[in-house]
Amino acid sequence: MTESVTVGVDGTRESHSAVDWAAREALARGAPLQLLHVREAGAYPYSPIADDEVEREWAQNLVNELLDELNRRAPELNVEVEMAAGRPAHVLADASAETGLLVLGSRGLSSLLGFIVGSAALPTVAHCACPVVLVRAHAGDGHSSGDRQAETHAALPLQERTATGEIVLGVDLRHPCDELMAFAFEEAAMHSLPLRVLNAWSVSGHHRAMRPSPIPPAMQAELLAAQNDALTAALRPWTERHPDIKVHAEALIDQPAHLLVEAAAQASMLVVGRRNRRSRIGTHVGSVTHAVMHHARAPLAVVPYG
Repeated sequence: MTESVTVGVDGTRESHSAVDWAAREALARGAPLQLLHVREAGAYPYSPIADDEVEREWAQNLVNELLDELNRRAPELNVEVEMAAGRPAHVLADASAETGLLVLGSRGLSSLLGFIVGSAALPTVAHCACPVVLVRAHAGDGHSSGDRQAETHAALPLQERTATGEIVLGVDLRHPCDELMAFAFEEAAMHSLPLRVLNAWSVSGHHRAMRPSPIPPAMQAELLAAQNDALTAALRPWTERHPDIKVHAEALIDQPAHLLVEAAAQASMLVVGRRNRRSRIGTHVGSVTHAVMHHARAPLAVVPYG
């Protein structure tokens, strides 16, 4: 992999965590890291800085500080900078056509409330041409201003990502998803991590029209076994291509979003897909992807397919 890794920077704690994650990923890929700051063109009611010139200076200082930190911690990393103006979601979506991976910070309130998906994140994910990884800032990341832990953190060498948890991949067998499989298997191979592939399946959802009455347990077990066989068959070309990856695949009767969020609680990454959208109108990413964007605690990769 030689395509660049692009990360959106805006000075928030979540953005700092995204930069850390993206830098480690770029090192693992042997790819350049691009820092992208988007200044909202025109009135922007959420900006903490009203004066345009002051905002430009603030943004430049922010990028310079990040560059200095990355140069200290990972001098071997090739870091590029782009400063842009416009609607953030549009600029980020345009940037996704020229990069291999886009990384964004995702804000969380608590384990109960999950992520707050910012005004730019949802439309960006909905329209990006490349995979997007949403990274949540966790307690102890050491990026709050004036914190002694932040100074210690900034002085540490930046190594390649050394995650220990498995990668969790959610698949829907009703839709071909080679791009999704390729991304998850390549990540697992690059970081030497096991891969857990899950297919959440609802017997009632598939057979309600044919059988309005409850399905006998024996038939339910038989149908679920057939779904597991279908999952194994769908994965076979990928497991044969990557024989060194430890893969655990399972179809389970559960709600997809609930199953994936629970399974990825201690994961290194959760990977889900969304159908490619050709129009910039709308922000639909699918109900499952939308739900895990709000509630998954692990870094979430959303891969466009189709």
